[in-house]
Amino acid sequence: MTGERGDGQARDEWPTDDLDAQQSPPPRQQPPRYPPGYVRPPGEGLPFQPPQGPPPPRQGPPRPPSEVPEVPLHAMPTRIVPAVNLPPKPTATEPEPEQKPRKSRRKLIIALAVIVVLLAAAAVALTRPEVANRLMLPWAPNKPKGDEPAPVAVQRSITTPKAKQQPTSDGVSQALGSVVDDPALGSLSGAVVDPKSGDVLWERDPDRPLAPASTLKVLTAAAALLELGSDARLTTTVVEGDQGEVILVGGGDPTLTALKDADDSFYPGAATLDELAAQVRKATGGDVKTVSVDVGAFSGPTTGPGWASEDAPSTYAAPVEAAMLDGGRQNPREFDSMRTGDPAGHVAKELADRLNAQVGSTDATAPEGAKTLGKVQSAPLDELVAIALTDSDNVLAEALARWVAREVGEEPSFAGGAQAVRSVLEKAGFSLDGLELADASGLSTRNKVPARLLTDILAAAAGDGEQAAKLRPLVEGLPVAGGTGTLSDRYVDGEAEQAKGWVRAKTGTLDGVNTLAGTVLTEDGSVLVFALMSSGTNPLDARPALDEVAAALRACGCS
Repeated sequence: MTGERGDGQARDEWPTDDLDAQQSPPPRQQPPRYPPGYVRPPGEGLPFQPPQGPPPPRQGPPRPPSEVPEVPLHAMPTRIVPAVNLPPKPTATEPEPEQKPRKSRRKLIIALAVIVVLLAAAAVALTRPEVANRLMLPWAPNKPKGDEPAPVAVQRSITTPKAKQQPTSDGVSQALGSVVDDPALGSLSGAVVDPKSGDVLWERDPDRPLAPASTLKVLTAAAALLELGSDARLTTTVVEGDQGEVILVGGGDPTLTALKDADDSFYPGAATLDELAAQVRKATGGDVKTVSVDVGAFSGPTTGPGWASEDAPSTYAAPVEAAMLDGGRQNPREFDSMRTGDPAGHVAKELADRLNAQVGSTDATAPEGAKTLGKVQSAPLDELVAIALTDSDNVLAEALARWVAREVGEEPSFAGGAQAVRSVLEKAGFSLDGLELADASGLSTRNKVPARLLTDILAAAAGDGEQAAKLRPLVEGLPVAGGTGTLSDRYVDGEAEQAKGWVRAKTGTLDGVNTLAGTVLTEDGSVLVFALMSSGTNPLDARPALDEVAAALRACGCS
């Protein structure tokens, strides 16, 4: 990731089983039919066999039932079906009349056959595992064995394994040993805290204000979560102007993407310019002549105090404006793409191309009460915070601070954003002694933050206090050692590799400053938070040394 100046890291229905389908039962045997006068032999119910030879001669007309002699049951060798009440057999001179086909009966048989086939097909289909699973039939192979659980309230909390023993100051100090004295760390300030108890287990000049570099984003993220809430979203609208003009009103969302599918961008869940254009076309019937942009949601300079001249535009930052596409990237498919120096103009051109219109002013003011032609929203705040921390996104961090500033009544500028972050953290009860803020991303060399403030915020986010539920996305959004974001290529070899996947921390690299602040799960099952601030040495030496300190905490028995 090059989200930090000089950082140089690389970015980062139920299953169905193949069961044998149940076979349909064999077709039922139709009862045999017999010709009039036929005497059924023993073995009643067997398939019909026509009698051989001519029919037996008649023995005279049948006697009335009253004259039929009684024969004892034991003397009856077979069951005889008396031919009573049968019509007389036709004589040779009286030909037997030709029987006409019974069409209604034939139709009934056909209909019954069709119904049987359909029922058989349905029965076979219902035995298929995927069908049975979807319909939750009793024989479904993946049907839950128990009752459906009752709904429970969702709460942001971390359930940690029970520690074998509580960590102690002596245990942490012994684990860190001489690793914290590595000359590659230069001048080191830091602290290690147990968020469960709030105890400080190790410290070295924790109150000394030092340049935080991008670990400053921990403060910005905390202020945004505390003030705005996890579900807040940024909104971009297009309103009606004069004489065929439409005006895009920037809401400060730098994640709005020029790509058709937001999943292809570096901001999953982002709003797309294509969707906004489609809404405008529908509202106007396609009659758009000019596209202008209103960037009045932000004010003041577009680059921060203490920023180097090469910081914006660069591959890691752009001028901060209220209307922007893909964080200002000229190529939205390339993470380290060069950013544009005119974000608002870039938006105007892209939207005008989609509407077959001309580019108008990029400093327009939307008329009060203007008709809304389209509106899209960003991903929720907790996801934006995760991106800002994991990828060390400077532009997004600055947008978050201005969002907080507008919420608390400060000017939406670099100065107003910095003051808003201070105000929210102070209201939340954090000590701000020694804190100096010039921006919200950490690019400014004028920022000063004591390590104790970093551990205080992280401990609140990782602990069980009343602020934990609001701050939990902060911990979730930290890069994972050897896995994501600015830590994806660290903790992959040497002594630090033992902490791969167990450390989550925000990185910082800026002009000789190297910082690391986050959480670690020790081998003993304890969660610890730490902040390490190093200065005066080469980042190629300092960063591995910082990683080894965190790895030593991972291996810590700490009791």
